[in-house]
Amino acid sequence: MTHSIAILGASGYTGAELIRLIDGHSAMQIKALGAYSKAGQSIAQVFPHLRHLDLPDMVSFDKIDWSGIDLCFCALPHKTSQEVIRDLPKTLKIVDLSADFRLRDPEAYAQWYGNPHSAVEMQGEAVYGLTEFYRDDIAAARLVAGTGCNAATGQFALRPLIAAGVIDLDEIILDLKCAVSGAGRALKENLLHAELSEGYHAYAVGGTHRHLGEFDQEFTALAGRPVHVQFTPHLVPANRGILATTYVKGDAQKIYDTMAQAYLNEPFIEVLPMGEAPSTRHIRGSNFCHIGVIKDRIDGRAIVVAALDNLTKGSSGQALQNANLMLGVEETEGLMMAPLFP
Repeated sequence: MTHSIAILGASGYTGAELIRLIDGHSAMQIKALGAYSKAGQSIAQVFPHLRHLDLPDMVSFDKIDWSGIDLCFCALPHKTSQEVIRDLPKTLKIVDLSADFRLRDPEAYAQWYGNPHSAVEMQGEAVYGLTEFYRDDIAAARLVAGTGCNAATGQFALRPLIAAGVIDLDEIILDLKCAVSGAGRALKENLLHAELSEGYHAYAVGGTHRHLGEFDQEFTALAGRPVHVQFTPHLVPANRGILATTYVKGDAQKIYDTMAQAYLNEPFIEVLPMGEAPSTRHIRGSNFCHIGVIKDRIDGRAIVVAALDNLTKGSSGQALQNANLMLGVEETEGLMMAPLFP
């Protein structure tokens, strides 16, 4: 069976990544591509690297006939996404790549995103889209909220350890490096080549990054008590990838054994041999996440390093993984491509 797919916000980086992935999917066909500023343009005009694909032109959202669509990927900015999703057909399955339905508490959303939620009635319906930990709920869901790419990386490094109680919950430091595509495709002065290249910098320092809302929500629920990590992201002059280096207190061997057991049967999570650290160059363009555990020279401390591609496993690949579950398709379909190297 072939499922008909629509992508809203198809002209952004995550939209392009969805198109690339779905092209290799045996059970999905793109029937509609929605965009604002690029409405009326062909795929060759918007994404020349995809010109070989036979796809519909991009159109404004009001031009889409939803009657034949099985699932919609919504790759719009936060705030815009909730306003659009609120008015979509109630029978339509939706995977939202924005931040609008990630936080279950409307007050937490307003705190981190600076505006009240305009579709509060749908927040209770949304399932958090970290596939490896919400698989059954996602399979039964109509609306799935994709995670933040930084939030996904940090959770892959920490969730099993928090759940097993093998680390000190009050001593977690997360130092994260993210490629520039994580900031989206819109023109921004600080992302110009002359402003960004030949250096990297910390941002949202001191606990202001919005993905902290997801860490607070998910880690606190896991532990049954408040858990607040120290988190500093850094913007690096690379196109793709996230590298999260996490400093924790606990026995390194127990930490490694816990991690290896937790991800033993996960097709997209690779726990490296003890003492080996991952690199973003080894997961680029793929839906894989590599995790390494290294014993620190200080007794009772360890470093956990996780690497993934922010556009694939951190966003569009995760979205497709969730959509497969929602549609009853093999979870790995369209996602087992090898990373790009070099």
